[in-house]
Amino acid sequence: MRGRNAERERIEQLLVDARQGKSGALLLHGDAGIGKTALLDHAADRADGTRVLRVEGIESEMELAFGGLHQLFLPVLDLVDGLPQPQAAALRAVFGLTADGVRDPFTVSLAVLTMLSEAASGGPLLCLVDDAQWLDQPSVDMLTFAARRLRAEGVVMLFAVRDGAPGAAVKGLPRLHVEGLERADAAELLPGLPPYVADRIIEEARGNPLALIELSAALTPAQRAGRLGPLALPEEGAGLPSRIQDGFLEQIRRLPEAAQAVLLVAAADDSGDLTVVLRAAQPLGAAVEDLEPAERAGFVRVSGTVVRFRHPLVRYAAYQGAPLARRIAAHRALARALGDAGQAHRRAWHLAAASTGPDERVAEELERVAEWAGSRQAMASASAAYERAAQLTADPGPRARRLVRAAQRAADAGQDERCGALADEVPLPLDDPGVAADFARARAVVELGFRSPETAARILLDSADLTGTDRPDTVASLLTDAVHAAFSAGDATLIEEIASRAPDLPVLAVPARLFGGDVPGALDALRALAQDCRDPDTGVMDRLMTGIHCQLTGDHAAAREAAAGAVAHCREQGIGGWLPTTLHLLAQTELALGRHEEASAHAAEGLRLAEYHDLAHRAAHLRAALAMTAAVRGDEEQGRALAAEALAYTRPRGVGRGTADALWALGVLELGLGRAEAALESLESALHPLNSAPEPQNCAPQSLEPARSLKSAPEPLNSTPQRLDSAPHKAAGPLLCLPLLADLVEAAGRAGRPERAKEPARLLGEWATALGQPALSALARRCQALTGPDRTAEEHFTAALALHENGSDYDRARTALLYGEWLRRLRRQIDARDQLRAALEAFERLGARPWAGRARAELGAAGGETGLTTREDGPISLLSPQEREVVRLAAAGASNREIAAQLFLSPRTVGHHLYRAFPKLGVGSRTELAALLAPVHDS
Repeated sequence: MRGRNAERERIEQLLVDARQGKSGALLLHGDAGIGKTALLDHAADRADGTRVLRVEGIESEMELAFGGLHQLFLPVLDLVDGLPQPQAAALRAVFGLTADGVRDPFTVSLAVLTMLSEAASGGPLLCLVDDAQWLDQPSVDMLTFAARRLRAEGVVMLFAVRDGAPGAAVKGLPRLHVEGLERADAAELLPGLPPYVADRIIEEARGNPLALIELSAALTPAQRAGRLGPLALPEEGAGLPSRIQDGFLEQIRRLPEAAQAVLLVAAADDSGDLTVVLRAAQPLGAAVEDLEPAERAGFVRVSGTVVRFRHPLVRYAAYQGAPLARRIAAHRALARALGDAGQAHRRAWHLAAASTGPDERVAEELERVAEWAGSRQAMASASAAYERAAQLTADPGPRARRLVRAAQRAADAGQDERCGALADEVPLPLDDPGVAADFARARAVVELGFRSPETAARILLDSADLTGTDRPDTVASLLTDAVHAAFSAGDATLIEEIASRAPDLPVLAVPARLFGGDVPGALDALRALAQDCRDPDTGVMDRLMTGIHCQLTGDHAAAREAAAGAVAHCREQGIGGWLPTTLHLLAQTELALGRHEEASAHAAEGLRLAEYHDLAHRAAHLRAALAMTAAVRGDEEQGRALAAEALAYTRPRGVGRGTADALWALGVLELGLGRAEAALESLESALHPLNSAPEPQNCAPQSLEPARSLKSAPEPLNSTPQRLDSAPHKAAGPLLCLPLLADLVEAAGRAGRPERAKEPARLLGEWATALGQPALSALARRCQALTGPDRTAEEHFTAALALHENGSDYDRARTALLYGEWLRRLRRQIDARDQLRAALEAFERLGARPWAGRARAELGAAGGETGLTTREDGPISLLSPQEREVVRLAAAGASNREIAAQLFLSPRTVGHHLYRAFPKLGVGSRTELAALLAPVHDS
């Protein structure tokens, strides 16, 4: 191999690391013919004592769900029997070995991860994925998911992708650009050519090894001797891959007709199965002996029962160079051959490729293929099958239904642009109310996930109004989805409008009554809904909305119970698409309860899943949650970066809740760092997130422009628990922002703006009284202490501390800090020291560094002892974030396999993290681990 020293060194280092038990992955990318396959071959040659698995993407089989994964695992398929039962069942289903469906793509992902780990149990494993751009997207998703999570298994995964080629997307892997050869290295590939001829070939090939070889091979004897005219080589400016392809095509056309026929069938085939190829070639007048000329020419290699092209461009030339009529004949012949072999899914695609116009019979076969792929969570493949079925459908009604299904499956696959494009193709109007409802859901998914949640809610609301008479069975789900989108928008008026459509529907009864002014009725409905959530048959959306309603009304313990139940339901029932959303709610409830470490762990897990599946909307919400945990810790750089990234998404799309949460996090960060004026601006902006100031710039401490105060807002926030009609249009409204009002009151007081604290303190007090939740009441009493006269302050402070008793330790410490500061100003130093010491100990135990610093300073000023506790410098701080998550679950009693399933790691990686964590923590068993972390979990 010429001129590839750097590339070879990097690959060989990965192989060395694998022999030491380390895993690694690398994506090789570059132009066609640049040498990516040769580098994979080199890796295979150097993999002494290493098991090698290999798969090559084929353009014609891109839509066959999990075909690439099946091909890769064929040599080790016996390992499936040793996987945990849910994983084994999922792999058997996606490989077509059983008729079962797959409810959750994450189960398949975890099964792939475990398979790779098991395949490497006897020694290093090398997985080579060539032409990954032509692999089916589900296989690429599963393999890259695994590649990013392998750590200590001794697995090397090398992917090769052609730059600029349409096809499957390979995301999130380390990349290595394979460039053209230097001139001296290129010349060594052209032995025996006169210098003038070699120079011309090198100039044309531009360092591309395949071009060097193929252009020189296409020279006539006269040209090899040096007799090159000005038009002897292709003109300048022609695309290099097409030049190479033309050279292949010219050589293919020199073959006998029968050899060309069998080569065309092999090119149209998607499996390399020699038996199928020969069976299909027979009616075209070709037989096994006709493969010999193609073998001698080096176009194909035949090994056992497999026929493979030596380069994708050879396949492409053999197929595209044939006339249309011959290509159609080849696909029909393959369809007949596959029908005899009982391979209905591949047969349907070949029939579709042979169709030149509408064909309902073929469309029905493709629709069955789509249903099969969808049942195995291969949503991209299902969408492609529905789309092709629609293209073959003449009747507008069935065509619309198939296009809507294609759009829905594209949305499920995270292909938002394609979903929108497919929806645009749907012929309107839609006569079938059920199809119309599905059409609305497809459009709303795109709007909620990538654009405007308000628009998503309006689409669903309008659909419920239009289809309710003819299809009342669709109304409940449409309205529930709509109110969920409206909560994301943070629009109280829209929430009330949607909920009022079906006030007797249990999941809508709470917002219908709460936003309609009937607070007692709303709380009664919420208690009934929370009781229903204990039924194992309750769906994920009902669980999710119950948690949101409990959180809204300040019952954080019930909200956490509902959120934890929703997460568990998703895991147990295989509803992986909802996991990031339910994990986000769980993190929010844990933040409200002061369980910041758990909140951070669950939000981080949700963000990883959201990013992997391109759920940009949910990722923004999760970043805002993580910004809050960073703010509490005092991690200014991370907090600002997360908030800025969240705001960059939420602001232009009107995601009011995400905007409010990110601004709230910035406000808490500023408040903790002692920047009260900046905190006040952020928190006031959070009350009106859809009209808030521009996003912060460059993480500067005073980067937020002044926002409207409560006094200068376009409409007054004078709502009472009886009515919410006076909330500003498109504003989050006081009810949606109750928890941040306490921070706003404190910021206004510390900034010397007491007039800007009175209205939020009044609103918080009124709603706390109406809702009757101790957590809200504690915050309200704290705010009354800060805004009322000194003669009543102590009564409010002590009442707040009592109300905090069974709630958030963080909120209780915040109240104790404010109470201690107030006592110190009154020169009651001994009393002040008691409160400030309690606040300091709680903040240090919780890792709230800036608040601990403030409490320490106040305690010192009051004459108290300010020594550090063990928390800030404790051994837990030595662990990496991944190690902390593993240790947290191990301390709770989870096994390595259970931890692996939850964190999407291999069991061997979990064991590796524990092996590294135990010495850092000074423990030798899980029992000691649980004892060590008990104070953290009890906090």
